[in-house]
Amino acid sequence: MATTRELKGRINSVHSSQKITGAMKMISSARLRKAENALYNTRPYLEQLQRLLDRIAGTCDYISPWSIERSVEKVAVVVFGSDEGLCGSFNLMLYKKLQEELLDREKGKKVEVYPVGKKILTEVKRTAGIEIKEIPELTVQKEHSNVMLSLADELMYRFLKKEVDRVDIIYAHYKSIGSQEMTCFQLLPWKGKELEKLSVTEQNRIYIYEPDCVSILDTVYPLTIRSALYRAFLENQTSEQAARILSMQMANDNAIKLLGNLQLEYNKLRQQGITTELLDIAGGVVE
Repeated sequence: MATTRELKGRINSVHSSQKITGAMKMISSARLRKAENALYNTRPYLEQLQRLLDRIAGTCDYISPWSIERSVEKVAVVVFGSDEGLCGSFNLMLYKKLQEELLDREKGKKVEVYPVGKKILTEVKRTAGIEIKEIPELTVQKEHSNVMLSLADELMYRFLKKEVDRVDIIYAHYKSIGSQEMTCFQLLPWKGKELEKLSVTEQNRIYIYEPDCVSILDTVYPLTIRSALYRAFLENQTSEQAARILSMQMANDNAIKLLGNLQLEYNKLRQQGITTELLDIAGGVVE
C-alpha cells in the first residue's frame, strides 16, 4: 500500500502533466484556427478550378496526357502524416488506410510510397514489399506550399515519363474537430466529373476560349493537380491539429479523474493516520 508521501508525489506529478497537456491543447487550438483559415481559403479556389476544367474538358475533343488511362504496373502513393506525436491514433489510422490500399492492389504491382511526415515515415519503414521515397526537405522550417509544388511537379513528370502509371493520395479529410475521415483518391491520371453531373446552368453556359481550349487545358490541368495535392496536405494538417486537441482533452479528463482518485486515497490514509494517533493518545491517558 502506498504511503502518504508517495501519493503526494504522484499527485504533484499528475498536476504537472495536466498543465503540460492543457498548454499543448491551447497551442493546438491556435494552430487549428490558422490551418482552418488556410484550408477554407483554398477550397473555393480548387473547386472553381475543377469546375472550369470539367466544363472545358467535357466540351473539347482534346485528351490531355494527364488524364490518359493505361495499364497499371507501378503505383506511387503519397501518404500524409504528422511530424509531431501526441495526436492519438492519427498516424496509426493513416497507416492502416495505407495497408488497406496495399492489400487491394493486384499482385505483381510495384508500389512506391512517399511518406509526408516523420511519424508516418517511421510506420512506413516497417512495411515490406514497397519502395520508400523520402522527402527530406519537408520540415517545419520550410515553406510547405513550395515543397508540395515540387512534389506535385515530380509526380507529374514521372507520370508523363511513364515511370509510374497511377498516383494515389492518402490523407485525413477534415470535417470537424470531432470528425476526420481517412481518404484515398486518385490524383493521376486525373478523373474529372462527367458533364451530365454538372448543373443545368453550368451545362448551358457558353464559353469563348482564347487562344483555344487545348492551350487552356494544358495550363489548367497542372494547376488543378498541384492544387489538389496542396489541398490534401492542408486537410491533413488541419485534421492533425484537431486530433491533437481531442487527444489532449482526453488526457486532461483522465488526469482530473486520476487526481480525484489519488486525492481520495490520500485523504483516507491521512485520516487513518490521524485516527491511529488519537487512539494511541487515548490509550496512553487511560493507562
